[in-house]
Amino acid sequence: GRALLVLLLSATVSLLGGLIFGYELGIISGALLQLQTDFQLSCFKQEVLVSAVLIGALLASLAGGILIDRHGRRRAILVSNVVLLVGSLILTLARSFTVLVIGRMTVGFAISVSSMACCIYVSEMVAARQRGLLVSLYEAGITVGILLSYALNYIFADVDEGWRYMFGLAIAPTAMQFLSILFLPVNPVKLSSWDSDCQKGLIPLQDTEHRAAAKREPYPEKHYSFLDLFRTRDNMRRRTLVGLGLVLFQQFTGQPNVLGYASKIFHSVGFQSNSSAILASVGLGAIKVVATLVAMALADKAGRRVLLMAGCVVMAVSVTTIGLTSRMAPLAMARDCKAATDPNTSHSLTQRPLTPVLPQSAVSPVPPAPGAVKSQAGPGFAATASLTKVFASTQSKKVVPNLSLTQKRDLVGQSKKGTLESTGPPLSAAPWAQHTVLNWITLLSMMAFVSAFSIGFGPMTWLVLSEIYPAGIRGRAFAFCNSFNWAANLLISLSFLDIIDAIGFSWMFLLYGLMGVMAVIFIYLFVPETKGQSLEEIDQQFSRKR
Repeated sequence: GRALLVLLLSATVSLLGGLIFGYELGIISGALLQLQTDFQLSCFKQEVLVSAVLIGALLASLAGGILIDRHGRRRAILVSNVVLLVGSLILTLARSFTVLVIGRMTVGFAISVSSMACCIYVSEMVAARQRGLLVSLYEAGITVGILLSYALNYIFADVDEGWRYMFGLAIAPTAMQFLSILFLPVNPVKLSSWDSDCQKGLIPLQDTEHRAAAKREPYPEKHYSFLDLFRTRDNMRRRTLVGLGLVLFQQFTGQPNVLGYASKIFHSVGFQSNSSAILASVGLGAIKVVATLVAMALADKAGRRVLLMAGCVVMAVSVTTIGLTSRMAPLAMARDCKAATDPNTSHSLTQRPLTPVLPQSAVSPVPPAPGAVKSQAGPGFAATASLTKVFASTQSKKVVPNLSLTQKRDLVGQSKKGTLESTGPPLSAAPWAQHTVLNWITLLSMMAFVSAFSIGFGPMTWLVLSEIYPAGIRGRAFAFCNSFNWAANLLISLSFLDIIDAIGFSWMFLLYGLMGVMAVIFIYLFVPETKGQSLEEIDQQFSRKR
């Protein structure tokens, strides 16, 4: 009974950690619409507000590793919960732009530390045969959190100062996670090997014979310095290569940007009303949830390597297909963010530039925030991920003297897309509106891409990272790779529109396809299979020279 309790609590901690992460990334898209009217935010200030989470997360990935290794995973999660509660309170009570930025940075710091500590803690807490399932649960939590944030964006869209409720509701899952982890054992890494795998019999990893043997020969815990990550000792350099390779390929295969074009592609296949934004965000979000559940089921059966390689192959084929179809049926792109200059201008929804649908990561424990930043902090801020904007805005609206709060927001939401006039004729007249078959191929390719990412790179990257490093340096190593993940995500998000200007949309996606092929080769050559092995066995496998 106690073993089951520990298993359920570990699953709860993993799921809630992901849910909070996804929620904080997704909620800003709806809150921003209200904040820009309540605080008269310029484009630059909106970018700063969205980027604040990323800055906090980057700081956490630099400092969080030391906290996780020195003070233990469990304590790191508890501390991150407290910091997140403080950040949520700051946001809920904020009266100025500066306080909002401080609140978002605090939240970014907390979710980044929590994401790393959760994955490591759960991977060390449970038996080898359940590790894939429970660590992947974190990724499932992220996708559910993002869907939840969209639902709440919609519910509070017309509520006066509804953004306070949006930010404040993060307190509930945070408090639940805090209470769940209080009942879990102290950081298992402090114990010897048989304890960390069996939790003194709480979770029966091995049969009695193996456990007796493990007690006789405790696994010696080694101490590492940060620089050991780049040395040949215990093959640490190769482990670092595997970790960095996975997080960089996760970003460079195009995931942060593919979702940004979902709304445009949905419009092109004939969904020309408000329903297209709902379908694009909720529909793709649902596909991600289902695909992540499939990954959870297969992680401990098929294995990490197989899922990573299969996912990469499908992603490469999908983005290559999108690249080729967009050569034949070009998609028009819009880029600048302009402040509301002429609120009298009315725009039809069908003329809108693309709306990114899910903040980047519904991707992964770590990288999502930049995803939110992707479209908002980059030059293409006009494409802001928000269901609310579509819900709250009508197809066409003129200014009238005494506007209600909702109407004012509608106008800001519309005029914020200041570049609409430059996006050319309405969609129905666009050259790609005639290519129905190609448009459907593009749409299906995008769905395949989202599914493949959620089965492969999404959950498996973090699972492998939580397994391949020795216990003594696991926190710092995870944080080191994590910081590259945030940085790569930011780089891709900020440079995406410039690269499209330089080489064109279709070539950009063909380039992503090439990166996908390279990722398959990298995984085949360097990433070992870790399913069904204890963390100590994985460590010994890596320590041997190849």
